[in-house]
Amino acid sequence: MGGLKLPPQTLHGIHGGRRPLTAPSSKPAFTIKPNYSSSISTGFTTRNVALFSPGIFPCGYFILGGARERRFGARNTQASVQPVTEELVEDKTKENPVSGDAIRRRFLEFYASRSHKVLPSASLVPDDPTVLLTIAGMLQFKPIFLGKAPRQVPRATTAQKCIRTNDVENVGRTTRHHTFFEMLGNFSFGDYFKKEAIKWAWELSTKEFGLPADRLWVSVYEDDDEAFEIWHDEVGVPVERIKRMGEEDNFWTSGATGPCGPCSELYYDFHPERGYKNTDLGDDSRFIEFYNLVFMQYNKMDDGSLEPLKQKNIDTGLGLERLARILQKVPNNYETDLIYPIIEKAAELANISYALADDRTKMNLKIIGDHLRAIVYLISDGVLPSNIGRGYVVRRLIRRAVRTGRLLGVKGGGEDGVFLPAIAEKVIELSPHIDPDVKARGHSILDELQREELRFVQTLERGEKLLDQMLAEALLNAQKSETLPCLSGEDVFLLYDTFGFPVEITTEVAEERGVKIDMDGFEVEMENQRRQSQAAHNVVKLAVENGGDLAENVHDTEFLGYDTLSARAVVESLLLNGKSVIQVSEGSEVEVLLNKTPFYAESGGQIGDHGFLYVTQDQSKQTAVVEIKDVQKSLGSVFVHKGTIREGVLEVGREVEAAVDAKLRQRAKVHHTATHLLQSALKKVIGQETSQAGSLVAFDRLRFDFNFHRPLHDSELEEIENLINGWIGDGTLLQTKVMSLTDAKEAGAIAMFGEKYGEQVRVVEVPGVSMELCGGTHVSNTSEIRAFKIISEQGIASGIRRVEAVAGEAFIEYINARDSQMKLLCSTLKVKAEEVTTRVDNLLEELRTVRNEVSALRAKAAVYKASMIASKAFSVGTSKTIRVLVEPMDDFDADALKSAAEYLMDTLQDPAAIILGSCPDEGKVSLVAAFTPGVVDIGIQAGKFIGPIAKLCGGGGGGRPNFAQAGGRKPENLTNALEKARTDLILILTEKAN
Repeated sequence: MGGLKLPPQTLHGIHGGRRPLTAPSSKPAFTIKPNYSSSISTGFTTRNVALFSPGIFPCGYFILGGARERRFGARNTQASVQPVTEELVEDKTKENPVSGDAIRRRFLEFYASRSHKVLPSASLVPDDPTVLLTIAGMLQFKPIFLGKAPRQVPRATTAQKCIRTNDVENVGRTTRHHTFFEMLGNFSFGDYFKKEAIKWAWELSTKEFGLPADRLWVSVYEDDDEAFEIWHDEVGVPVERIKRMGEEDNFWTSGATGPCGPCSELYYDFHPERGYKNTDLGDDSRFIEFYNLVFMQYNKMDDGSLEPLKQKNIDTGLGLERLARILQKVPNNYETDLIYPIIEKAAELANISYALADDRTKMNLKIIGDHLRAIVYLISDGVLPSNIGRGYVVRRLIRRAVRTGRLLGVKGGGEDGVFLPAIAEKVIELSPHIDPDVKARGHSILDELQREELRFVQTLERGEKLLDQMLAEALLNAQKSETLPCLSGEDVFLLYDTFGFPVEITTEVAEERGVKIDMDGFEVEMENQRRQSQAAHNVVKLAVENGGDLAENVHDTEFLGYDTLSARAVVESLLLNGKSVIQVSEGSEVEVLLNKTPFYAESGGQIGDHGFLYVTQDQSKQTAVVEIKDVQKSLGSVFVHKGTIREGVLEVGREVEAAVDAKLRQRAKVHHTATHLLQSALKKVIGQETSQAGSLVAFDRLRFDFNFHRPLHDSELEEIENLINGWIGDGTLLQTKVMSLTDAKEAGAIAMFGEKYGEQVRVVEVPGVSMELCGGTHVSNTSEIRAFKIISEQGIASGIRRVEAVAGEAFIEYINARDSQMKLLCSTLKVKAEEVTTRVDNLLEELRTVRNEVSALRAKAAVYKASMIASKAFSVGTSKTIRVLVEPMDDFDADALKSAAEYLMDTLQDPAAIILGSCPDEGKVSLVAAFTPGVVDIGIQAGKFIGPIAKLCGGGGGGRPNFAQAGGRKPENLTNALEKARTDLILILTEKAN
């Protein structure tokens, strides 16, 4: 990897270096070569151990601010240890030993050599409903630590990606706070304990990573004499560098009761010259905690007493970003190679020099670098921007990054000015060793960022103008009244409620202008809104074309759809193109608000009903018909019926007959009840810990997303189907009850994590099978479902699987469609249905034979073509003559190119260098580089040479030193790429050969 590309501050700062005499360039980065002779870089050990694929197992356990902030959840994930290939071993020898990727790999190797199973990082979306996101490395092991699941291995090690946003305001302001970070952890499940954990942590720190022993301090729990003695008597840490600390900092608990134990932490001292007097390990200017060891040795009882655990556990966490900062000798975590390239990209887009920037500008660049890492990995794990739960975390981080970037003048390359995708590309580029799935999902991540940034910019621009006016007025009023400027709670609420302007951003902008905000007043406004909603009376603010707002009093819609599919109702409001109107004529798209309705509005995954609104005169003559194609909820319980006027004119105040399409409603009911059965079946087959992560209940199918770490086996899918069809055949009557939320949970009803529920909830139960909190519509008896069939199962994000299925009428349609396809296939192949598989296998075998024959013919043709162009080879060099041939090869595919290159190497003999290119298909380029041993020996490798050439054709590739293949998507660039290859080869070979 070569030297680290780090900012110029690495020459000075925490290690007392001097500043450069000349100002740095506009691109604030330079290369530092690792100094193996320095005190901080000595002691790297060499061992014959199995190597592991670097970085595919992100993180362990890391604690910010002591034991009081340790919260956790669970996931039980396993992965086998994989040896790296010979090629990766070669790459390792060139790796910078203090790069972030190298630190991660070496940590895992260290513990793997001590019989730890290397396990993969869990998803950022945890299985544990007690936490919103994965905040610690031990989360996936919580069931083991709590004794609720048997251990799969006695000891493990991980590199876990983590998210914490509880102190997001400190990001960029301190040297160490992040929203996204990696925890490197080693864990013992009733195996080794304090002595081994302490000795290995010390060996890892001082020998593996070469940290000077006299710069390391240790904290232990005030009553933990055992740990103190191990550190002092067996490891040899001087007494003056071991600090006893209290329960708040050095005692970990899992809750009010349960497993707990003391902690011991390792700190690095940036300023040992300050001595031992009055030292405070919480002094960020001198110390940084980088490794935490938790000794789970007690069980906390109801009365607060502690009893020893029969099975004692070890849970540790080393902060990758923190150790990288120490080893790379930079003043803060942000300037390590893990984050700085992202910051550098943001600075480039803002046309800013990070090195010359003031502290506030640097802080803003750090915020962008930090937040983009969190955003990319969250979206990759299936967390999309929304206004609730995890989705709101992503949305808040995106909006904070956008606003910060706009303050700096960051601009993207397109006309829309969107810049997050351009920075996110750098995050994705750095991701393979952290999470290889991120790169594969790169396009969808960038697309989502593009959409969300555009969405927010539109809101932001409107809100910013209004906020500027509000702040100017607040400052002016304060000047006149000689008081402190303050933004009223009403104004803050208006920005929040009308423009979707986050309160956090309003607060930040106001603080920048020296204006406080009235949070108490804001909370009063929020409470008023909640009370108004509970009183079934809302103030609906409707956007109109000119961007203004129209306030109308609209009562909550009374929903009648559980008991009837038709009802008389009154039109309370009509919207046409966002404007409130009195009447709407035939052919117009309209939104209708009724005082009551049998139509179900989309919620809980179930789509809205379809149907009609009829206007009649004298109970006989029909004067208007409105076809309803969608129903949505607004402001809680206002139902918005979206449709088209098919006949006549609809007016506000008119009474209508609202009629739901009964057949479509039945389809929705069947799929919704089937969804409940599916969740119960999944829990029975793959484990109770799985939970819903999203759903869709439509007329033609159902979709169910759930947390699980692997694809389901065919046998598991078959078992799930059999269970559900068995429950359907039982003909069980459903029971629906309304009860208090507390009673429902005590009864065992399943609640959707992230959903908000009132004090009274609706519980839908299939006795003996399923009980869920649900406001959707359901069948009366499971027999109405008729049959159930899974049509697909796939992964949609890391740790998230998706099942699609059909039931009822949709099942019949699906089976009929498949039967028609089979009949057509039988007719085409002229065989019976039971013979189709055999016939297809025979056809595939015939096809393979023909393809092999064609491939052999192409290879012969390529060799013939090669024999024709061999005479075009020319010589390079004087003291050593090398034969060079760079030529196009028409439309031959990659295999044919390989055959041609092998023929030419034999024909031209050693030393020779050959580059061939072709366009085998539309939009496709194939390249091959073949170097004989004589060329490789003088220092040129085919694998490294072909990569930059392939990039010119919109692709990439590589391979061995003597032979490499590559591809691309831009055939129009092949001629120029081959010309560059020819020029580069002549220059390099001439220099080397002479």
